[in-house]
Amino acid sequence: MGSVYRQFIDGAWVDAKGGGTSEVLDPATEEVLESVPFGDADDCRAAIDSAAAALPAWAKATPYERGAVLKKAADLARGRLDELARITVRESGKPFAEAHREWMVAADLFEWFAEEGKRAYGRVIPSRTPTKRMLTLKQPLGVVGVITAWNFPIYNPARAWAAALGAGCTVVGRPSSYTPLSAMELMNLLVEAGIPAGVANLVNADADAAGQTMLDHPACRKISFTGSTPVGEKLMDGASRTHTRLALELGGNAPVLVFSDVDLERLVPSAVTAKFRNNGQVCIAPQRYLVERRTYDEFVERVVPAVEALQLGHGLDPRTQVGPLIHARQRAWIEKLVEGSRAEGVEVATGGRRPERFEKGYFYEPTVMTGVRPETRVFREEIFGPVLPVTPFSDVDEAIALANATPYGLAAFVWTNDLRRAVRAWEGIECGMIGVNEWAPHATEAPFGGWKQSGVGHEAGLEGLEDYLETKLVSIGGL
Repeated sequence: MGSVYRQFIDGAWVDAKGGGTSEVLDPATEEVLESVPFGDADDCRAAIDSAAAALPAWAKATPYERGAVLKKAADLARGRLDELARITVRESGKPFAEAHREWMVAADLFEWFAEEGKRAYGRVIPSRTPTKRMLTLKQPLGVVGVITAWNFPIYNPARAWAAALGAGCTVVGRPSSYTPLSAMELMNLLVEAGIPAGVANLVNADADAAGQTMLDHPACRKISFTGSTPVGEKLMDGASRTHTRLALELGGNAPVLVFSDVDLERLVPSAVTAKFRNNGQVCIAPQRYLVERRTYDEFVERVVPAVEALQLGHGLDPRTQVGPLIHARQRAWIEKLVEGSRAEGVEVATGGRRPERFEKGYFYEPTVMTGVRPETRVFREEIFGPVLPVTPFSDVDEAIALANATPYGLAAFVWTNDLRRAVRAWEGIECGMIGVNEWAPHATEAPFGGWKQSGVGHEAGLEGLEDYLETKLVSIGGL
């Protein structure tokens, strides 16, 4: 049986109530991949109603029963990684190896929360009153709306859906309309795994309409949102009216502190790979490369040819290391950012334009910008694209100050062989995740979350499960 690419509400694959459709494009070729239903508030409301009706039975099911469904979905995904990855490549533009890894992590998330749901422990609290006993229970929060972004079409939905379902919540997922096919593939897997009707629902609808409906519907107790800071702020404004709980994974402007005691010959290749993963369209992407002044020139001399050697192309070509940007607007934003920074005196050491050899597709050359000052746009703005800016610093105090000179606080990276310097940096930088001598400060079993304007709450790890549970105190007297 082939995959179905439609909305999924109350256990059935359905079209949009208003008959609307949208086209999913391949960003490397601009060809239409699929025409899928595109709904509105009515579709979202029906999905929430379905999730609310299914909640009592799913919440009362044992975590072992819920876990069996999630584990089966994980096993099904692992058996079809190649075909699933190809779908993600076609709609997102990322190289096949990256999409393949993304689906592997999605399967890990479902297996993790299948097991972690069995460890939603309460506790017994010793009382100061001899005739009293107190204990706490962990219970599912309720219906959860999940709005996710296009940059990780399967990882973003998987980490929220798996945690919510593992906790005993029911879900209404709204994937990005640019990349809905991966989420629809995930729903196909859940259906095959035996998810009960109404427990997991999927709508492909206007983001504002979905968000407002989730805020307004009294049965929707929480919204998990992955996307831009301005949209997150709108949800926060709305939640102040409805008291809907929020989990927000928003923007980032991750600093990379490179000290002069590291081996640049070994560091630079991995620095380039990390920066241009998914074409820089990663919330925790290393963005502002802050390099100690005494080694700044050598870093630039090594990084420019490494960036120039990157192979652009379609994600299904095994030679491709960097694919296209997601759509024309994203490319236009990168062009505006580069040209605006160039006008501010920042130098383009390589790249900075559209490659001439591609007649179609949203390609942009991997770019290195040097002499970047804190007041320039490319330092202040979230890039979310294939641009590597380099800024010099003199000592660890200046590096920490530069790292913190942003309203964002999602991730940061520190490269040094001096433990004392590393400790000063990781304790002084204001962000939720710090990689020290590594580029992946995240894991299925570890909390993912930001400080400042980068978000609220956590995904993944035991913290990810906790965010979908309510704590209830039971106090017994007269004993």
